Amino acid sequence: MNKIFPFIVILTLFFACKSNEDKRITPNQTRPTPTMSAEGFVVRTKSLSENIEVAGSLLPAEETEIRPEISGRLVSINFQEGTFVKQGALLAKIYDGDLQAQLKKLEVQLEISEKTVERYKELLKIQGISQQDVDLSELQVSNTKADIELTKVSISKTEIRAPFDGKIGLRNVSIGAYVAPTTVIATLRQLNQLKLEFTVPEKYSSEFVKGKDVSFGIEGVKDKFNAVVIASELSIDANTRSLKIKALVKGGHPSLVPGAFAKVGLHLDKNNSALIIPTQAVIPLARGKQVIIYKGGNTQFQNVSTGIRDSAFVQVTEGLQPGDTVLITGLMAIRPNSKVQLTKVQ
Repeated sequence: MNKIFPFIVILTLFFACKSNEDKRITPNQTRPTPTMSAEGFVVRTKSLSENIEVAGSLLPAEETEIRPEISGRLVSINFQEGTFVKQGALLAKIYDGDLQAQLKKLEVQLEISEKTVERYKELLKIQGISQQDVDLSELQVSNTKADIELTKVSISKTEIRAPFDGKIGLRNVSIGAYVAPTTVIATLRQLNQLKLEFTVPEKYSSEFVKGKDVSFGIEGVKDKFNAVVIASELSIDANTRSLKIKALVKGGHPSLVPGAFAKVGLHLDKNNSALIIPTQAVIPLARGKQVIIYKGGNTQFQNVSTGIRDSAFVQVTEGLQPGDTVLITGLMAIRPNSKVQLTKVQ
C-alpha cells in the first residue's frame, strides 16, 4: 500500500496540470485582430487637367517614290544618293531615240501637208478642185499637229523629274536597266517640314479639331516640341476604336527625323475645383471602382465614380466628400472593418 500511494499522487498532479493547460487554450478562443499600418490622403479640391500620353510617329511633310511613267531603258541617272534636289530637276532619262525619229518624221509630214493646203487653196480660186478637197487637206494638217504634240508628250515622259524640293534616298537601279511604271528608282522626301501622326481613343476624338496645339517628345532628347493639328481621319477605326490625327511640327531640330518614335502629350479637359484623390487609391473592379475610407481606426469600402485624371490624381465625381480620408498604401491586404493605424497623412 505504501508503494502504490506515491504513484497515485504523481498521476493526480499530471492530470491536474493537463486540465489547467486545456483551460488556457480552447478551440473557440479568437486572437485579437492585429492593427495594420497604412498611409492616408485627405480628399480635397484642386485644379485638375486631364493629360494622357499616346504613341506617334514623325513623317516627312511630303514623300513619294520616284517611278517612270513609261517603260524603257535608262540611259542616264542625274542625281547623287542622299543629296538635295530642286523641284523640276532631271533625275533620270529613258531612251527616246525612236520617239525623236518619229517626231522628225511627223514634222516633215506637217511641212508637206501645209504646202499642200496652200496649193489647194490656189486651185480652189480657179475652180480646179472642190472645197471638200481643201477641207480634207486642212484636216490632215490638224491631225499631224496633234500627232506631233502626242509624240512630244511621250518624249517628256522619258525625262523623270523631281516633283518637289527634297532629299533623295538610295537608288534601286543602274544605267542600262529596263524600267517600267512599277519600278521604284528612288524615294524623295521633303525634310524641311515634318508631320506628326498619332491616334487618340474614341472618347477624346472630338477634342482634336484643326488648329489645336499638342506637345511631344522623342527618345534621347529632353526638349519638348510643339505641333498643331491640321487634319484627322474621316471616321473612327472600327478595330481599335481610335481616330488618326495629323499635326504639323513647329520649327525644327537635328534630332527630329522621319520615322522617329514620338510620345505625344495630350492636354484635355480642365476642372478648377475637382475633388481629387491619388490614382493609387482607386481599386478597379469588374463593375466599378472602390476606395478604402479610414474612419476612427477602422476601414470602410466605398464605391466611387471617377472623371478626368492626370499622371498623379484622379477626379472623384461620386462617392466621397471633401475631408474624407482614403488609404493609399497596403490596399490589397486590408479587409472591411480592419484596424488601421495611419503612419502618414497627405
